Amino acid sequence: MKEKIVALLPMKGHSERVLGKNLRLFAGKPLYHAVLESLLASERISEVLINTDSSDIANDAASTFKRVRIIDRPASICGDFVSMNDIIDYDLSCSDSEFFIQTHATNPLLAHGTIDNAIDIFFNHLNQYDSLFSVTKLQTRLYWQDGRPVNHNPQELIRTQDLPPVFEENSNFYIFSKASFGNAGKKRIGLKPQMFVMNKLEAVDIDEPEDFDLAELLYLKQNQI
Repeated sequence: MKEKIVALLPMKGHSERVLGKNLRLFAGKPLYHAVLESLLASERISEVLINTDSSDIANDAASTFKRVRIIDRPASICGDFVSMNDIIDYDLSCSDSEFFIQTHATNPLLAHGTIDNAIDIFFNHLNQYDSLFSVTKLQTRLYWQDGRPVNHNPQELIRTQDLPPVFEENSNFYIFSKASFGNAGKKRIGLKPQMFVMNKLEAVDIDEPEDFDLAELLYLKQNQI
């Protein structure tokens, strides 16, 4: 039998750039429903822990979904400037599980097949890597703020597909263990991490209002709604 893990889905009631985004209607449902449905559709996830400071989120999740456990966020880790690793540290203390996947409500296009595949890769390579995180592959001409090139020589105009790739941490998901989290100084990316490359459309993350609109259009087309 394949080992199952616990999913962590932390959510605040307040958001600065997209007001009330976690409960804002997305294709007719609160935004967080999209990624939570993917987590619950995964055959590898035994339970989803929702750490929140919002009674509205807590009540909606508890009344709508099974295999979900609400963790009331203590005042000591509330606020816009609290590190996600501090929230994860608290969640780990509330679970007997050893292995976890953490994602965000702002990743509504994340598919359960991708989740299952990433979890399989994580367990199949535990002898080499202690954690796994999602990335987006970039093959484009990048520059530092002062105009210096990052990954190319401006004097040699080679095709972008021939450039050495760089990888963006896209914050879609992180897979780790209690042991790797502790060994890395309470960080979700361990000391020996593995990157998991995602399709850039599936990896859309909602940070700004225009991201919300783009993600919703892609979601509606993907699900033919």
